[in-house]
Amino acid sequence: MQSLTKRHVSASELDTLLRAATGIGCRVEAELTDGWFNTAYRVRFDDGRAAVVKLAPPADIPVLRYERGIMATETMVYRRLAALADGAVPAPALLHSGDGFLAVSVLEGTPWDKAAERLPPATASELRRELGAITARLHTLTSEDGRFGYPAPEAGLTAADWRTAFTAMVEALLEDAGRWESDLGVPASGIRALVAEGGPALDEVGEPRLVHFDLWPGNIFVDHPGNGARITGLIDHERAFWGDPAAELVSLEFGGDVGPDSDLVAGYLGAGGRLEFTPALRHRLALYGLYLGLILVVECGPRGYTGEHADWTREFLGERVAALRALG
Repeated sequence: MQSLTKRHVSASELDTLLRAATGIGCRVEAELTDGWFNTAYRVRFDDGRAAVVKLAPPADIPVLRYERGIMATETMVYRRLAALADGAVPAPALLHSGDGFLAVSVLEGTPWDKAAERLPPATASELRRELGAITARLHTLTSEDGRFGYPAPEAGLTAADWRTAFTAMVEALLEDAGRWESDLGVPASGIRALVAEGGPALDEVGEPRLVHFDLWPGNIFVDHPGNGARITGLIDHERAFWGDPAAELVSLEFGGDVGPDSDLVAGYLGAGGRLEFTPALRHRLALYGLYLGLILVVECGPRGYTGEHADWTREFLGERVAALRALG
């Protein structure tokens, strides 16, 4: 998708950048246009390896506060995943990283959203269980400094407890909304009040776990050969934060049911994850839906999104505000 944040370079410029940073050049095979924030190119390194190179937005392009430094977050996540035993969370291998770029290996298969129509219902069910198990293993990663929030210091959005961190994350988006004159459909004071009311539920989260928070089907690769299907990797970890693992359900819901009786939750619990659908957890889920809605609306400003997509984001946020208000 086109975005004002994308940094486009020529094939020769990308080759020069990589040679200077890593000592190896590349040949560009294609630009990958599915991403919504960074620019990505499929390349062939001089040593024959295929790779995907991602470029962060130019330094002078305005981004949301939480987006500052998030490419370094993705690099950190790939390194943490690589340290897990036996490929517990499948992901591309980090090949190179540097100032404003990273290069990862090419995954087998295709994004789930492109493969969905070819998957029989039974196969999709099995994959949802597998995804639940992978997500549970992802959530075994904890913050090394014990703080909640976004890892990148540039964002300045961390705290010693989850309520404070999450409140700061929402406040940063509200400030961004004012900066880009985003139409939230509700006063910022109303958003703040809804978050404050959820404080006791947020206080139940005691340990900062890694949350991808962007696990929609386009960021999940699946392979479907003749003898079965499997998940080959999770990508785009840049928006990850340290927080409540239950928040993961918000983006996972774009791919299917995430309720107590769902295949995904069965896989999650079977792999050792913990989820109890108490009133407090349901309240937190409503808050995380509100937060995602804010992101979707406010990011339209710096990215230049208009038309049907912008309309959909406002509708999405409105539904999340209503759902949270309905909790009383």
